[in-house]
Order: sequence, then C-alpha cells, then structure tokens
Amino acid sequence: MALVDKPVTQFLDELASKSPAPGGGSVAALSGALGAALVSMVCNLTLGKKKYADVQSEIEDLLAQSEDLRRGLVDLLEADVAAYTAVSQAMKLPRDTDEQKAHRDAEMDVALKNATEVPLRVARACAAVMDLCQPAAEKGNVNAVSDAGVAVLMAEAGLRSAALNVLINLGWIKDEAFVTAKRTELDRLLAGRPALRDEVYDYVASKL
Repeated sequence: MALVDKPVTQFLDELASKSPAPGGGSVAALSGALGAALVSMVCNLTLGKKKYADVQSEIEDLLAQSEDLRRGLVDLLEADVAAYTAVSQAMKLPRDTDEQKAHRDAEMDVALKNATEVPLRVARACAAVMDLCQPAAEKGNVNAVSDAGVAVLMAEAGLRSAALNVLINLGWIKDEAFVTAKRTELDRLLAGRPALRDEVYDYVASKL
C-alpha cells in the first residue's frame, strides 16, 4: 500500500519506527504538499465569491498551479522511499572481489545520484509553492488569509528539509561536476527564501 493511502497514524508509526524509510525526505515532500493544499484551499474559498469577481481568472490559475504541485509532491513522497531503498540495497552488495567492488561502486553511484535528484525535485516544487503564497494571501478570500501564511511556512519547511537530503547524498558522490551542479542549483533555490517567508508572514499577520 502506498504511504499516502495509509491512515495518518500508521504513517506516523512507520516514521517513528527504526525503519530508515519513510524518513526526512518523505516528510519534506509531505510538508510541501500540505503547503500546496492550503494554497488550493484559499483559492477554492475565493472562487465563485462576488466580492472577488475581479480576480477569478487569477485565482483559477493559482489553483491549477497549486494542484499540479500538490500532485507532484505526493508522487515524490513515494519516490523518496524508493530512492532510499535503492541506496540501501546497493550498499549491501558484496565487495569481496575487485569485480564485485566495481559493480557495487557503479550501483551506488546510480542510486546516490537518483537519491539526490528526488529531494532536489522536492525542493524545486516547494520553492514553487512558496511563490504562490503571496498572491494567494493578497488576492484570496481574506477569511482564509491565515491559511496562506501557514502554506508558506510549510512550503519553506519542505524546501529546507529537502535541501538537507540533497546535501547528505552529495557528500557520498565522487562525481565532482555532478556535485557542483546540484549544489549550485540548491543554492539558487534557497536564495531569498527567508525574506519571502517573512514578507508573506508579515502581510498575513497584518490582516489578522
């Protein structure tokens, strides 16, 4: 059964167990998905309201984006477990002979790079969710403005959590060009995010 199809309590029990997956990577994706869902909630509470007739098309566009991101992040929650499982299996490969060591090293390289790409995709999606929060707060139903504030906090938590998972995997990868490229992208995704979070949070607080 997929993680997202399990009851919340079962997911939390598995998260708390000694099993290494699900772990922080899945939580990062879930945090981003929760943020996206909250943006969608704000949009759905705005659509069809006469008071917001002049922003209906913009809200519809925001909703389409937030729902696309939410679905993608749910898929990445599952992908993170698969990626970690592949790394774990590669680590257990025999390395008694030079041939076995070479095979294990090759499998580890593939698995680690994939385990880096998955949280990087989570980070990209979470950054995109953050970008939706300010317009959702400014143009959405004022009665749901606090939800836009929670959304930006959840999305940033997902972004930063995903970043940690990218970094821990990069530490094992010997391909310097790959490492440099992924670190550069991660730095770009993180740049300016605390300021955006604070801007949205302060705006929301000013409306309460």
